[in-house]
Amino acid sequence: MNKPEVSVIIPTLNEERYILNTLKGLQRQTFKNFEVLVSDGGSKDRTVAIARRYAKVVIKKGAGVSKSRNIAAKSAKGKLLIFIDGDTKPSRRLVETYHNAVKGKVIAATGPIYPLEKTKRRVRYAYKFVTVDLIKLSIKAGFPSLVGSNFAVSKKVFDKVGGFNEKFVTSEDWDLAQRVKHYGKIVYLKDALVHTSARRVFAWGLKNYTLYTVDNIMRYYLLKKPNSDYEKVR
Repeated sequence: MNKPEVSVIIPTLNEERYILNTLKGLQRQTFKNFEVLVSDGGSKDRTVAIARRYAKVVIKKGAGVSKSRNIAAKSAKGKLLIFIDGDTKPSRRLVETYHNAVKGKVIAATGPIYPLEKTKRRVRYAYKFVTVDLIKLSIKAGFPSLVGSNFAVSKKVFDKVGGFNEKFVTSEDWDLAQRVKHYGKIVYLKDALVHTSARRVFAWGLKNYTLYTVDNIMRYYLLKKPNSDYEKVR
């Protein structure tokens, strides 16, 4: 088998309800020359057993999401790293879209994220506002945001900036974007589409989720001290 051109990295912790859907979505990709690395933080359910049927699995008990991603990235063989989550279903052309776009002056990219489950219209609108409108605006304003459940970055640039800041429990994706932007362009790709579970919105309610997100944006960009409390919703 040829050396993979792309490495898809998935951090997990107790994702047995979703991970099979994620991995089967990757099996159906139009672009085939890629590897899948699942970086598990010590799941106590069947996540690892399921993942091992479809991917290379790295286990580091107690590792947070940033460290889990960094651990997988170190052993990744692809020149392009794609990050999605264990409750995320990729569209069939996700890998192809990122592979074709992230090259030359373009060193990172992101795309739309919509709810995996059937939701109320206002929740769908909220997702569009946050993952389409705001992300596009952030790129135009020079403060590009990458969302951890759906983005791609050149491995060379990722390694150059030292990967994710492992001290951050939240906003680690935004922080990465602010560091990699100095090495090239970050673009928004409408065809790089995924569907991710809205379970946190269901658990917290849309209002509380929105308030938390806005507060966290302010904490990160004004103080560089994002929230360190982030309830595990499973």
